[in-house]
Amino acid sequence: MRRIILGLMLLPLMAQAQTLEECQQAAEQNYPLIRQYGLIEKTTDLTVANIQKGWLPQVTASAQATYQSDVMSWPDQMQTMMKGMGIDLVGLKKDQYRVGIDVQQTVLDGGVIKSQKEIARQQGEVQNAQNEVNMYQVRKRVNEMYFGLLMIDEQLRLNQDLQQLLSANEQKLASMLKHGTAATSDYQNVKAERLNVLQQMTSLQAQRSALVRMLSSFCGIEVSTPVKPHGDPSAVNGQSILCPELKAFDAQLRLADAQQKALGAALRPKLSVFAQGYYGYPGYNMFEDMMNHKWSLNGMVGARLSWNIGALYTHKNDKAKIQLQRESAETNREVFLFNNNLEVIQQNENIERFRKLMADDEEIISLRSSIRKAAESKLSHGIIDVNDLVREINQENVAKVQRSMHEIEMLKQIYDYKFTTNH
Repeated sequence: MRRIILGLMLLPLMAQAQTLEECQQAAEQNYPLIRQYGLIEKTTDLTVANIQKGWLPQVTASAQATYQSDVMSWPDQMQTMMKGMGIDLVGLKKDQYRVGIDVQQTVLDGGVIKSQKEIARQQGEVQNAQNEVNMYQVRKRVNEMYFGLLMIDEQLRLNQDLQQLLSANEQKLASMLKHGTAATSDYQNVKAERLNVLQQMTSLQAQRSALVRMLSSFCGIEVSTPVKPHGDPSAVNGQSILCPELKAFDAQLRLADAQQKALGAALRPKLSVFAQGYYGYPGYNMFEDMMNHKWSLNGMVGARLSWNIGALYTHKNDKAKIQLQRESAETNREVFLFNNNLEVIQQNENIERFRKLMADDEEIISLRSSIRKAAESKLSHGIIDVNDLVREINQENVAKVQRSMHEIEMLKQIYDYKFTTNH
């Protein structure tokens, strides 16, 4: 229900949701697996309702017809004596019939129904927790596409800057060529380089278009302009692990506890009351039916105390199996935390590495920009050729691309860290 309400709140934002968090929320609402929550809840409710019906009277209707090889009869001496008195003792007929109904009402079940309902609820919790784990992976997929789109946008922006720079030098060389101070090959060299950069832009635009379609389809909204998120590298240390996988392990342990209680309930005696009635032949009054072959109504009521001691045969093994399930869940938790801790360490190292790289990026760009400007001046005075200028322009562009990539990669690592720790 919480997710449905959240989805309704997001509807007005669908057209302009561009931030990473908005895309993640939209993707969760759009992902088909979200319908599984409602299905699990309904299935659990139906299962619990069926188990609760164990307290209702259990009614069984039956009909049977039999033919016996032998039946109860009067002793020969008695038949002889009764015949002498003019009474014919015919005895029971070998073909017998009955149409009846049995009603049984459980009074005390030793806690079986209660434990079964708890097991059903905990099984639903396990399914919900596993579904939550699967849904959580949606965020990771959104992160990959979103930061990929940011990287392409940065490359396109730098590509445009590079085109403008090459275009300015191309115009300068065209003027120099007109005045006879530059060779035609110099002009053609810069123009060819600009066209090459233009081709790179075309390729980047195609990649961006495909990625936008994928991300928009995945989120169920139109994502056209991603917003670069903010991330503080100093805020990623010492965070506790709150991943949904841990909730799944806890749910498995609670299910094992419920199953453990059910084993105890199976060992307790059970009390019920019952009523039986049938119409047929013979009835409960055998002597009457031995003399008159008539169908009759018959009934019985009573109470029954039962104790299935057969549950003791497998109790020890069943208890051991549940303990193994519990130990398996604990082991899986330890493995997950171990691997998760390794990921956190790696992500912290990556964040620190990109932070250090970014500290030098600005100085490198400043130096490359100065060198490029000097090369432009030298070309104007004929000190260097155009190949040297193109090389310096490309070196400056590479430095700018590296700075942008380092920044986005660091942001991605920060958000990967948030995904790993669920913060």
